[in-house]
Amino acid sequence: MSPQFLQHLQAELLPQKLLIIDRSICFCGCDCLSHTFCLSPPGGQGQFPIVQNMTVTEGGIANLTCRVEHNDNTSLQWSNPAQQTLFFGDKKALRDNRIELVRATSQELTINISEVTLADEGMYTCSLFTMPVKTAKAFLTVLGMPKKPEINGLTKPVLEGDQITLTCVTSGSKPAADVRWFKNEKEIKGAKEVNTSGKTFTVKSSLQLLVNRHDDGVAYTCRVDHVALIATHEETTQVLEVHYAPYVEIKHSIPAPLEGQYLKLECVPHGNPSPDPVLWTKDGGELPDLDRVIVEGRELTFMSLNKTDNGTYRCEATNHLGTSHAEYKLVVKDPNALPGPPDHALIGGIVAVVVFATLCLIIVLGRYLARHKGTYLTNEAKGADDAPDADTAIINADGNHAHAEEKKEYFI
Repeated sequence: MSPQFLQHLQAELLPQKLLIIDRSICFCGCDCLSHTFCLSPPGGQGQFPIVQNMTVTEGGIANLTCRVEHNDNTSLQWSNPAQQTLFFGDKKALRDNRIELVRATSQELTINISEVTLADEGMYTCSLFTMPVKTAKAFLTVLGMPKKPEINGLTKPVLEGDQITLTCVTSGSKPAADVRWFKNEKEIKGAKEVNTSGKTFTVKSSLQLLVNRHDDGVAYTCRVDHVALIATHEETTQVLEVHYAPYVEIKHSIPAPLEGQYLKLECVPHGNPSPDPVLWTKDGGELPDLDRVIVEGRELTFMSLNKTDNGTYRCEATNHLGTSHAEYKLVVKDPNALPGPPDHALIGGIVAVVVFATLCLIIVLGRYLARHKGTYLTNEAKGADDAPDADTAIINADGNHAHAEEKKEYFI
């Protein structure tokens, strides 16, 4: 201890009958050296200091408060985890510019530790110098702030069909941070790995991708969540650039071209790098009559169609990864040869007549069949009433008489 601090202790403790001999301090109730002795100070026997555990983020400020309900001017003291005295009453004992006194009374001793580091974490002790000395311990927890994540493993551009591994790394967290992946804000699962480095953790998450053309322009985000990041998070985003061979489609301005009409064909190539320019051909050869057919960039325009324009038009696009094409078959029709619009009233009348005729036919056929069936039954029954048996009844029936006459044979 410094001479100035010892003088302060003498001034504070001699009124309480504390003896200081050979720079050794002892209170009754402590293990004293053989050459020291002390007397108990009056009062304060029933008081215990009250403290509270603290959690602070690395780089923040720790506020340590020690209180007693009643005190008779007995001094309070804060000590660090190494049992070094920080403040004794309102007197600073440790030379550390980060440690400041906030409040010192007979009932409270509050100090601040600014720019807290992970080394400051541990058990802090508040002592009340009664006889015996009474203490209370508060644990200071220091949270390690995770560093901004880094995404590794991405080269630009990526070719379609390549398999790549994206790795997100964040270090310095305590406790270990949570690392999550997002594909255009939709969460996807990665493989997580946690390693320790002293008191802090390094967290790594890997993501394997089989790249296709639909990944071009997709944003992959690595997000870090941690208890020290209040209502926020750290994140890093990488946007994929995928190179792929082109594919082509042709769009037309009208669905059924007629003579004299204006027609525009647009060649729309999809590819990265963008295939530009495109090549227009007709029936495998060059375009005819360039005065009337205009080629402007990716567009092919017919100012006034005629039947000589009929044919198959092809658009071809190329980049360093390949070539693709699309075709459009043009058939120009004569507007005068097209059938006019149907007369709906006439069609309705024809349908009504057909339905009516069908119903009449059904009725006539039904009546005819019913009448024919009744006549048959009546003829069959004639002559059967007076017959003594069934065979005679059949023979006596009118129909059978007639039939019998037809079957008579004459012998000469």
